[in-house]
Amino acid sequence: MAQNRNMAVSSPDDSGGGIFTVISVAVLVGTEILGAAFAAGWALAGLMELGPTLAYALMALFGAAGVALLTMFVRSALRVEGSGRRRA
Repeated sequence: MAQNRNMAVSSPDDSGGGIFTVISVAVLVGTEILGAAFAAGWALAGLMELGPTLAYALMALFGAAGVALLTMFVRSALRVEGSGRRRA
C-alpha cells in the first residue's frame, strides 16, 4: 500500500508539465476571448446600424483588446507555473 501512495505523488523533476498546461489553457481561453470580442463588435455595429466597414473596425478593435487580455493572461500563467520550479 505504501508504494501505491508514493506513486501518486508527482516528482519535482517533472519537465515541461506546466508549459503544456499553459498552452492548453491559452488555446481554450483564447478562443473564448476572441470569439466574444468579435461577437461584441458585430453586435454593437448591428445595434447601431453602422454598416459593414465600421462593423469590421469594431471587430478589429475588440479583437485587439482580446489579444491584449490573452497576452496578459498567458504571461501571468507562465509566471505562476514557473514559480514552483527551482532554477539550477
